[in-house]
Amino acid sequence: MDIDDVAVRFAPGSMVALDLVLGLIMLGIALDTSPADFRALRRAPRAATLALVAQLVALPAVTFGLTLLLDVQASVALGMILVACCPPGNVSQVLTHRAGGNVALSVSLTAVGNAIFIVAMPLNLALWGSLHPTASTILTDVRLDAGQMLLEILLVIGVPFAAGMLVRTRWPALAARVHRPVRWASLVALVGFIVAALAGNLAVFVAYIGVVLLAVFMHDAAALGLGYLAGRAGRLAPREVKAVTFEVGIRNAGLGLGLVFTFFGGLGGMAVVAGWWGIWDIVAGLVLATVWARRTRARAARAEVAA
Repeated sequence: MDIDDVAVRFAPGSMVALDLVLGLIMLGIALDTSPADFRALRRAPRAATLALVAQLVALPAVTFGLTLLLDVQASVALGMILVACCPPGNVSQVLTHRAGGNVALSVSLTAVGNAIFIVAMPLNLALWGSLHPTASTILTDVRLDAGQMLLEILLVIGVPFAAGMLVRTRWPALAARVHRPVRWASLVALVGFIVAALAGNLAVFVAYIGVVLLAVFMHDAAALGLGYLAGRAGRLAPREVKAVTFEVGIRNAGLGLGLVFTFFGGLGGMAVVAGWWGIWDIVAGLVLATVWARRTRARAARAEVAA
């Protein structure tokens, strides 16, 4: 059976759990975000502009071209476009820290990016999906309502984000105590949910993973590479380049997976792409962050010896 004709199934309670996990992720981001983070980007306008343009314009466009180059099935193509249109994930800050990048910049970019993507994501998906020669038929069949998707995103990530910022503003001591446990708990919960989802639909995953393996690998590499090139093209300092790289390369695939089940009936290619991306993105990011960290330590050691 073609992957475009396969549906991945979840129990209704599982979708409620996923929404709660996604809300917890946004709460964790917001608890570590203050209004000053939004104003801080005024001091780094070039980095902010490069990161936002790379995420909002370049990544969906590159993804669109990649789906045509790889000639993937319609549902796989739309899954890749959906992931590219997702907001940045909070693990970008963890990876930026591990790589020795500018964590403060990463926090600010994630905060601003998630606020913008609440509106931009459904519009971007509708635009690029409708332009695709095969994926557009899926949008036509499901009659995607950008307004309804905007409402879903507002409820799942907008409300928790606003609540977290309220707590951070009014009770900063409480936010400082709980933001790190909330962030790590949400990350573990998301990875656990994706693994459980893939395990619960193991037959579908095993049957079609070969279809998406190369696509996700190349797509993730393209996203990280695009962030790196954006930083280098803007002549940012190395620590800022690392922050922009992970900000562009790390997407909230968990949100994408939730939208696949909410609006697309768990369509096979979209679900497998979003599910596998959520795992592979973290693995690839950790590898890159570790390599960067080792190189940074090695350069520091050489400089100390030379001194």
